[in-house]
Amino acid sequence: MVILAECARNGTLQVPVYLDGMVWDATAIHTTYPEFLSHNLQKQIFHQDINPFVGELFKKVSSPNERKEVIESPEAGVVITTSGMLTGGPVMEYVRELGDNKKNALVFVGYQAEGTLGSKIQRGFRDIPIQTPDGGLKQMRLELDVETVEGFSGHSDRNQLMNFISHLRARPEKIFTNHGEASKCLNLASSIHKTFRIETAVPGNMDATRVR
Repeated sequence: MVILAECARNGTLQVPVYLDGMVWDATAIHTTYPEFLSHNLQKQIFHQDINPFVGELFKKVSSPNERKEVIESPEAGVVITTSGMLTGGPVMEYVRELGDNKKNALVFVGYQAEGTLGSKIQRGFRDIPIQTPDGGLKQMRLELDVETVEGFSGHSDRNQLMNFISHLRARPEKIFTNHGEASKCLNLASSIHKTFRIETAVPGNMDATRVR
């Protein structure tokens, strides 16, 4: 979104960008807590009054009817949606409805885990199973262009995460480690606590935490 907003400002992007699925909710975190963003983004938001996460460029898709309007629109546009590995979510409807048109493109900007549909398409598979509107399955031939843009993955390694925490100006009171193997999460949580003296927790499945 930061790159697309910059392209819109300099005139190289002149089409709307639609945000569907969890993308909008995740982006709201950035706008609520800008103090945790990079120094360059903080400078844009606080000193230049430029917030790359809001503005007329980005259009929220809030319902199935709005999604249908985007799909059926004759105008060009960009859709950012979930899930990034094509394991479910709104992206499956976009692929089903737009995947047979050579004028369209599917652009991967995140890591594709082995065994996921996204990984298979990235490696060249073009005949894929896709869910139909009535809940059934059918084989579909993808005709759209498939591209991968490196450098945008949201997955950081251990050293990158530790470095990120060390450069935070606003020190968090508590850090949760998840979205990884249990042993790795525990090890990372232990290192964070020992290095930065910050309380850590490793939530398990079905655990609940109140966030104030």
